Amino acid sequence: MPAAQPDNRPLEFAARCVRLKAKAETPASLAPVIERRSLSRAPNQVLIEVKAAAVNPSDVTAATGLMACAVFPRTPGRDYAGVVIDGPAGTIGREVFGSSGDLGSRRDGTHATHLAVEADAVVEKPKNLSWEEAAGIGVPFVTAIEGFHRAGLPKKHDTVLVMGVNGKVGQAAVQIASWRGARVIGVVRKNEPYEGYSNSHVEVIDASATDVATRVRELTDGKGADIVFNTVGDPYFQAAHKSLAVRGRQILIAAIDRIVQFDILEFYRGQHTYVGIDTLGLSSTATGAVLRELGLGFAGGHLKPFPIKPNAIYPLEEAKAAFLAVAGSSRDHVILRP
Repeated sequence: MPAAQPDNRPLEFAARCVRLKAKAETPASLAPVIERRSLSRAPNQVLIEVKAAAVNPSDVTAATGLMACAVFPRTPGRDYAGVVIDGPAGTIGREVFGSSGDLGSRRDGTHATHLAVEADAVVEKPKNLSWEEAAGIGVPFVTAIEGFHRAGLPKKHDTVLVMGVNGKVGQAAVQIASWRGARVIGVVRKNEPYEGYSNSHVEVIDASATDVATRVRELTDGKGADIVFNTVGDPYFQAAHKSLAVRGRQILIAAIDRIVQFDILEFYRGQHTYVGIDTLGLSSTATGAVLRELGLGFAGGHLKPFPIKPNAIYPLEEAKAAFLAVAGSSRDHVILRP
């Protein structure tokens, strides 16, 4: 670590960073390199020694040119956990975690040994979480709670239907909804149980064997779901629409095919609301505010981090293998450990 500047100017570090020089046509053609780059903080920032950083599906999407906001060359990565090693008075030595919509796309991100980020964007790491667990919270949990903020937070006696319940955002949505006392029903595409943590029982519907909307009506005495969190998009759009209660809300965060058929009459007769969530629009500071709210749940044991398997942790030098694991729809939460 460099010696402190005599005039209290920010320190300068030689950071090792994953660099993507240009977009790749496919995940298999990704060609990340490790570069050493000089890094220092702005007056309103802290400099973090990164202990762990997650690799999310959006990182792969950006790397393969499917995210218009992504610039090249750049260091990818949105989520991180680490120690503040330089910053305003009182910040040095803090163990923190964070995330952002612009990190890793519009500016250099977290897949590096060091990261400069706004001081009010970092959140105190819960002491009961490991570095890897804290680094895995960001994108999935921020997406889930932002969806609920926009649609209306679940209440006791509400029914929340989660499409794609075993995905990371789906599991985060289950945790938040069940924490707030809602009943949760999950949808899977094949016969399998719910794999995540929940504060209450999760009824699971196998979409390959059962008509989802019919089963939801049976389970709710004909009422339907107050909130449908659709983490998959168009493949479940119609089933989600048919499952909504009067004044029900559907949250959408993804798409495979962009165009769906939309029954306007059923929409307004049902007094429905559709909510689109794109956390890429959240700054580091805005994301920090969301994570502080979630931190209370993790500290109190109401929310649990995703289990991190040892074989899902990669060094920076194996960034391509980590990206390919995520592109291959791995159920493991993939982490880079600088």
